[in-house]
Amino acid sequence: MTDQYEVLRTVFGYDAFRGDQEKIVSHVVAGGDAVVLMPTGGGKSLCYQVPALVRDGCAVVVSPLIALMADQVGALRQLGVKAAYLNSTQLPDERADVERRYLAADLDLIYVAPERLSQQYTRDLLSRGKLSLVAIDEAHCVSQWGHDFRPDYLALGDLAELWPDVPRIALTATATRRTHEELTQRLHLQDAQHFVASFDRPNITYRIEPKKQVNRQLLEFIQADGVVDGEPATGIVYALSRKSVENIAAFLVSNGINALPYHAGLDKQVRNDTLHRFLREDGIVVVATIAFGMGIDKPDVRFVAHVDLPKSVEGYYQETGRAGRDGLPSVAWMAYGLADVVQQQRLIQMSDGDAAHRRAQSEHLNAMLALCESATCRRQQLLRYFDQDSGPCGNCDTCLNPPKTWDGTVPAQKLMATIWRLDREHGQHYGAGHLIDILRGVDNKRMNQLGHKSLSTYGIGSDLDANAWSSVVRQLLASGYLQTRGEYGQYYLTEAGVPVMHGKVQQVFREDTRAAGRTRRPKTVAVSVDLSDDDRDVFESLRQWRTSVAREAQIPPYTVLSNKALEGIAQIRPTSSEELLSVNGIGEAKLERYGEAILEVVADSGAVH
Repeated sequence: MTDQYEVLRTVFGYDAFRGDQEKIVSHVVAGGDAVVLMPTGGGKSLCYQVPALVRDGCAVVVSPLIALMADQVGALRQLGVKAAYLNSTQLPDERADVERRYLAADLDLIYVAPERLSQQYTRDLLSRGKLSLVAIDEAHCVSQWGHDFRPDYLALGDLAELWPDVPRIALTATATRRTHEELTQRLHLQDAQHFVASFDRPNITYRIEPKKQVNRQLLEFIQADGVVDGEPATGIVYALSRKSVENIAAFLVSNGINALPYHAGLDKQVRNDTLHRFLREDGIVVVATIAFGMGIDKPDVRFVAHVDLPKSVEGYYQETGRAGRDGLPSVAWMAYGLADVVQQQRLIQMSDGDAAHRRAQSEHLNAMLALCESATCRRQQLLRYFDQDSGPCGNCDTCLNPPKTWDGTVPAQKLMATIWRLDREHGQHYGAGHLIDILRGVDNKRMNQLGHKSLSTYGIGSDLDANAWSSVVRQLLASGYLQTRGEYGQYYLTEAGVPVMHGKVQQVFREDTRAAGRTRRPKTVAVSVDLSDDDRDVFESLRQWRTSVAREAQIPPYTVLSNKALEGIAQIRPTSSEELLSVNGIGEAKLERYGEAILEVVADSGAVH
């Protein structure tokens, strides 16, 4: 094939490209290099899949997760594309067959992990065939300033010299200006054309609340927002530790939620089974460490929840971006607390990185904390982090229910004076819990042993409860007026905090609230347009047929046909192959494979239009 528009229509079943796709595809088809920053669900894969089918040869796609290659390749094969992968899950004869097909020019795309592509054997093999392009997905992994650094990505910079005449396209859904610059330099793409789309995901509602009884808070959230039209919704819950993952999954199961744990400590087969169930079944909630999710293409994830503070805004954005890839309303919910901040700071201080690396990680954490403590639009602040402007979104917790604020200048002075006096009079520094006990005048054995009842600030903060004081500490941390050091998270004043202690800088704090503003929901989990009752009946019949086909073929339902394609069929109710081919998402391969069965389902569902 020589025309990208023909490929788009006949293979993928779309009438037109979206956003910058057309410019990117045309540039790569012409042999140009490209750096593409596009949000999750923005259609990045088409930017290299279409050129791979237009240009002569086979495209190499660098994909960071072996577990997902089979599904990505399976989806392409459903479209009639000759795709394969090379990874360690294959038997020797399976790998040999893929290699034979590549050398015989019988493949359009071949997926490899960065670790395999850095091997000399793989490079020699690929050099013996004809390459159409090299696509580097999740390209932010090459950046040591990013949140998913993978050392083997560094070797991908050599490809510019190894295959100088082969166009390269690097793609990511998340990159700050610093990460963007670093991946450009490390992949030797300084002369590439750059395409930066808006990172806004308007269908996602961002909600953040203080952590209190986090398991109970999570359960309440899922019970309210994880059920759509009476049916359990698909979701992901992220936790920091393996132990938390297992405890939360067990807690959710005991409360009737179909939850599965996922972390690197589990048996490999268990992880694969969990991933396959998540991709193929509805209503599954996976509780996972951040090892889960990169590259997942499941379109109908209705919520992503965090029960621990993410390490960076980039990580948070990418993880929440796994929700609502189909464009339907979805929720990103998080509960966080002061202990999260202290733990993250302790991990940074204990890390093996040099001073510059630790400083960068601290900057990431401070930006994440500032997002949590913001009294203004979450989306506005999130996009600002990626150097993009936005007005208030009207669809986050702070927009739907603007938080109340209060003058915290005096409480800030009291807290900072306590830290200062402990240092000056005792040469000591303590964690937030003990500082709050001093301010509230708690009389206990430890207070007597340490002699801290003699401090002039002892008991001067009894007008606030412990939760309010924790909020004060968090917001002063977020503003950079306090910092923690040491294994136990002892508090210190920063240079910027001194004027605050002297009352020269007014402090306006947000008032903690719980569960602000419930999410507006579509009428059903599946339908993004208003269908008549009759159309919805056809849609549900098509959905049941799709589930049956996917189960028999052992593939995810969305790789058979997307929800949007089913909606289009339900509205048009085609009676011929020509009418069916006019539906977005129905290409010639899908028509040949499923056309007759679809027309039969439509006919059996009622009278056609």
